[in-house]
Amino acid sequence: MMACEIIMNRDVDGMISEGNPWHDFLGLNLGYLIEQYDLYLENPDQVEESLKVLFAKWGEPQVEETSVTGTAISTELSPTYVLNKMKKLVQVMKLAENIRLYGHLEADIYPLEKQEKQEILTLAYYGLTESDVREIPADIICPNLKGNFSDGLSAIQYLKNVYTGKIGFEFQHLDDEKEKDWLKNKIENQFGSKKFPVERKINLFESLVAAESFEQFIHKMYVGQKRFSVEGLETLVPALDEFVQLAGENNIENVMIAMAHRGRLNVLAHVLGKPYEALLSQFQHSKWENNDPDFFETVGHTLDVKYHLGAVRNRKLGNKTVKVTLANNPSHLEFVDAVVEGYARAAQDDRFKKGAPKQDVNKALPIVVHGDSAFAGQGIVYEVFNFAGTEAYHTGGTIHIIANNVIGFTTEGHEYRSTRYSSDSAKGYHVPIFHVNADDPEASLLVMQLAFEYRQTFHKDVLIDLIGYRRLGHNELDEPMATNPVLYNKIKAHPTITEVYKKKLLDEKIFTAEKAKEMETAAWNKLKQANDRIDKQVKEVPTIAELQKGAVKEFPSVDTTVDKATLTALNKALLDWPKELKAFKKLERILGRRLEVFEKKGKIDWGHAEALAFATILKDGKPIRLTGEDSERGTFSHRNAVLTDVESGEKYIPLQHLDVANASFAIHNSTLSEAGILGFEYGYSVIAPETLVLWEAQFGDFANGAQVIIDQFISAGKAKWGESSGLVMLLPHGYEGQGPEHSSARLERYLQLAAENNWTVANLSNSAQYFHILRRQAALLKTEYIRPLIIMTPKSLLRNPSASSYVEEFTNGGFQPIIEEPGLGIEPEKVERVIFCTGRLAVELSEHLKEPEKYKWLDIIRVEELYPFPEKQINNILRKYKNLKEVVWAQDEPKNMGTWSYMQPRLQELVPKGLPVSYIGRPFMASPSEGDPLVHKKEQERIIREAITLDAILSTK
Repeated sequence: MMACEIIMNRDVDGMISEGNPWHDFLGLNLGYLIEQYDLYLENPDQVEESLKVLFAKWGEPQVEETSVTGTAISTELSPTYVLNKMKKLVQVMKLAENIRLYGHLEADIYPLEKQEKQEILTLAYYGLTESDVREIPADIICPNLKGNFSDGLSAIQYLKNVYTGKIGFEFQHLDDEKEKDWLKNKIENQFGSKKFPVERKINLFESLVAAESFEQFIHKMYVGQKRFSVEGLETLVPALDEFVQLAGENNIENVMIAMAHRGRLNVLAHVLGKPYEALLSQFQHSKWENNDPDFFETVGHTLDVKYHLGAVRNRKLGNKTVKVTLANNPSHLEFVDAVVEGYARAAQDDRFKKGAPKQDVNKALPIVVHGDSAFAGQGIVYEVFNFAGTEAYHTGGTIHIIANNVIGFTTEGHEYRSTRYSSDSAKGYHVPIFHVNADDPEASLLVMQLAFEYRQTFHKDVLIDLIGYRRLGHNELDEPMATNPVLYNKIKAHPTITEVYKKKLLDEKIFTAEKAKEMETAAWNKLKQANDRIDKQVKEVPTIAELQKGAVKEFPSVDTTVDKATLTALNKALLDWPKELKAFKKLERILGRRLEVFEKKGKIDWGHAEALAFATILKDGKPIRLTGEDSERGTFSHRNAVLTDVESGEKYIPLQHLDVANASFAIHNSTLSEAGILGFEYGYSVIAPETLVLWEAQFGDFANGAQVIIDQFISAGKAKWGESSGLVMLLPHGYEGQGPEHSSARLERYLQLAAENNWTVANLSNSAQYFHILRRQAALLKTEYIRPLIIMTPKSLLRNPSASSYVEEFTNGGFQPIIEEPGLGIEPEKVERVIFCTGRLAVELSEHLKEPEKYKWLDIIRVEELYPFPEKQINNILRKYKNLKEVVWAQDEPKNMGTWSYMQPRLQELVPKGLPVSYIGRPFMASPSEGDPLVHKKEQERIIREAITLDAILSTK
């Protein structure tokens, strides 16, 4: 008879009246009842009516360990009994794991509100009772805490306290089991028991008081002035200071911080030790002189607002010194993240021996402070996260902190993100995330310590979501009640972090209310005394012209020639590869031809000239770093600086094996990123001023993806912040019928930004010019004259003999801002038209002048250095010609792009009075070029025909 029939034949009414019926069932009958009970829980109508009555009365079928009379049941337990206990064990373990996984959903991480309770974290969700959980050995639940708990229930309660307290931990998404186990062990061992000593609590309170007092003092004394207060997140200040202390304890030499404007002044004051007098003088607009040899602050000649400025402080920590750098930053929030990663890598690399740089990640700790809405919204954040696992850009782990105000300007969380947390996107990079309530400063510091230890152990990125609020509006002049009344009513009713922590310490009897008041008064008096000491006389307001006076530096003359013997030896060394290297045969033949250049008096093409320039620069003791998309080979296969063994795949870099090199050489293919990579390389060039740092765009117009870095840092960093960079940007440019996205490097943008000798913009027409301009740039590194170099590099000209140069052009002469077309202008009195042009078009025009003697009426001048404008050289040319009828600027680009708008007014000032400067080129266009190669060819023919046909311009007017 089946188990169901046996049960159904029992007197159900009698069973109900007699007491707990389950001990009468064993074996298959009990197993059947358990199965039926599971169905009953899903839907009571799925089971027989009689069972519904039983289950409604007695609940889940269970077997007691003792009989009704108290005598022990046989030790031979039934399989069903064991199965039932195993099910309970499995459910308890599920509960424990889900507390670890989902505890953050219930954690008390928001100062202004509590999160909802999560059903998945309750015993009932798993069909468990407290007695069920007590039966489970605690050591199974918390194996890393053996002997700490009396039973399973106390272990579960401990886990809930740890994972649903003031910190929310997210690390189960990591793909490395060792990391997850390490974190679980650290969290469960430390965060339920670690306590701060009394002295540390008092120091922490004093730090918060100083941060809060600073904001309130300025708010009172300098009404209406912006400072972008940190109030609501004052915990950020001791949190950053904690990393400086930990860096000192672990012999890290540099701490490099990126952050936006909110809280920057407070961090300058209390982490970098910028004197109160210096900060208050900026509000007073009065003079302040820095007499502290351990504090450094540079400012540009046209200045920037005070909450964008950075500084450097040598912090003395016992017998150790940590150099703390806060990067300058514009209002473009997250773009400085990439810059500081470059800072850190430059500080970590040893570049002063031949070969590849040697990286020591313990030399620098990068810290990036994000805004909550910016972290969720700015794509550059994820470009930077993508650096972490790459050879070229990793820094041994970055500490990321979201300074979470739960609002961005007037935009609240549900508007600026699609995810639960601002931090959620970082999970894709397998980064552990710790959410912490900023109202609990002690918990916050514990998180900082855990994050630091994780970074030091695994050399990976880690993210802290420091959750507070913004007590005032976006700035101190902003009224948030108009746009965010509900949120700001909560904020107004909420005590400050300092008040919250003071109450906690008073309750713990750490100090008395009188002692707390004494510390608060001392902090305020310190600010008041500093304010009393500053010069109250407002500085005389200068004009821009007065600010610029003395700031513009002209390049000195530099000898960039190299003797032939040296070039010959370096050329041979670059082609002397290991015998075991099995290079690609075709490439071997191509590069092998470089030997013939010296033996047979051939020409040196662009890639060859670059290799020789690099080799000579390394011999001179200047390190080189070159990165970009496909830069190891070069987009157009011209460089081939890295040789790959066709069998093993191993790479060999000849420039790293030069016996005569006195510095390192690094070359890397970059991630498919412009903004992040260019920001990184800019940062690298700032911290490594002796290094020739080059970034190459795959195509020049791709650089527009990095426009913020170009506009805010590279072009203006020196003027705003006094921040020098010798960065070289290589931007492939030229109209060759490849369409709108592969023709123009947007040359006009760099010329529009050109002023105050802020950079050099060049469009070169031969390889010797490239050789000399690179050597000039390297020679001026680490001098007051250095500035970024923007080069429009060629494409089809890379191997064009007309753009190649003889060895003698490398051993003699130097860089020429302008070049006269050979064979033209020999009889100045006959010259009626002078054409100025640049780059590829200059070479193309030259190729069409097969018989120069037929063009006595014409001269063509190649302008190689567009900015600074070579006024003196051009003027000397024009003064030769007394019978000029036409001065022309010719270009490939549309009239509203390229160099026309820049060159026309400058040339007009130099030409004879009454003679207009005419234009040859494409008409005004919205797109940089036409898309049809046949249209391109026809247009190019027209431009050349007009340029070299007498009276072509006059006849078309």
